[in-house]
Formats: sequence, C-alpha cells, structure tokens
Amino acid sequence: MKRGETVVVATKNAGKVREFAHAFGQLGIEVVSMFDYPALPDVVEDGTTFAENARKKAREVAEALGLPVLADDSGLEVAALGGEPGVYSARYSGEGATDERNNEKLLRELARTSNAGEAPERLPDGTKLLSEARFVCALALYDPAAGTFAESEGDVAGYIMDKPRGDGGFGYDPLFWVAGARRGMAEMTKEEKQAIGHRGQALARLLAKLEV
Repeated sequence: MKRGETVVVATKNAGKVREFAHAFGQLGIEVVSMFDYPALPDVVEDGTTFAENARKKAREVAEALGLPVLADDSGLEVAALGGEPGVYSARYSGEGATDERNNEKLLRELARTSNAGEAPERLPDGTKLLSEARFVCALALYDPAAGTFAESEGDVAGYIMDKPRGDGGFGYDPLFWVAGARRGMAEMTKEEKQAIGHRGQALARLLAKLEV
C-alpha cells in the first residue's frame, strides 16, 4: 500500500471504520468499507479464533471484489469468565446485540461468577476493578491475485470496571481500564488509543511487514 491508494476494510462496524480511517489517513491512504459495498452479504464468522475469523472475512470479501482486502476480528477476553466473551464479543448479548446490551450482560455475568473478585486496588473515585481482561485483535490482509495473506495480532491488558468511564471509543471500551496507561480506554484520544490499543498495535505490526 502506498500514499494515494485505497484499502478495502471488511467491516460494517462504524467504530472500527473510524479507527482504520484515522490510522491510514495519517499515511495518505484512503479507507473504504463494507458500507461502500452494501450488496455484499455479511461473512459468517464461525471460526474458533480471532485469526480464523479475520482470514475468512478477508478471503471471502477479496474474492468477491477482486481486490486486496484487510479484515480484523477482535474482542474481549475476561479472566474471571474463562476468556469469554472472546470471539463472541460483538454478539455476546444475542441477536440484535448492541454495545450497551453487551456491556450490561458482561457486568451481569461477572456479578454471578464466584471467580470474579476485585483486583488488588480500586480507582481513586471508588470504581471497582472486577477482573483482569485483555483486548485482542487479529488482522489479515488477503491479496486474491497472489493468493497470499499478511497477518498480525495485537493485545492490551487491563481490568473490567464495575461502571463505565469516558465518552469515547465503542464496544467494551467504557468498561476497560488500561493497566499500563492508568486510564479508561474510552477516556483516550484517537492518537493514544492507536498507540497502545490492540488494533493500533496489530496495524503497526502489519504495516511494518508491508514496509508501508
């Protein structure tokens, strides 16, 4: 990928589109997404890992369009829930899942489990840290002409809070306290999130492989 080119990102998640557009925009690369190809059917994400789902989305969309396509699969793994919601993060609360419903279910499940307990500390405002957790992102770029993949992964460690903080981000960001940054994910700027977030890390590693 070079300055002035366009990359197709296989997602209809508006939050992810904004993050990719921001990252690639700094390189002079335009992002288009599945919002630009409404006739394409959604890819069934039936893989057992983030990497499997990313590969499947990238390959199916690339072969349908005849263009190189970047796909990601990402989600949240919560230690007290045995790694859930994992690959089911986006649809954790069932059919018609929304960010709000997914977050509500996450807190309900943590309240039910005997494995959930407070981390060694509370935040200054009294917010409880309920469980260790991490965000994971797998990226796959598939070139249908060459039949090849370029792949990378990223993750960021933290805790699940008992109440949301910040008004930025999307998904589970409002409940995620970033251990290394001492801030909530939803309290970060786009630049901060890109620098330390799971998707930003994965993208930086992918771009390094592509020498972009």
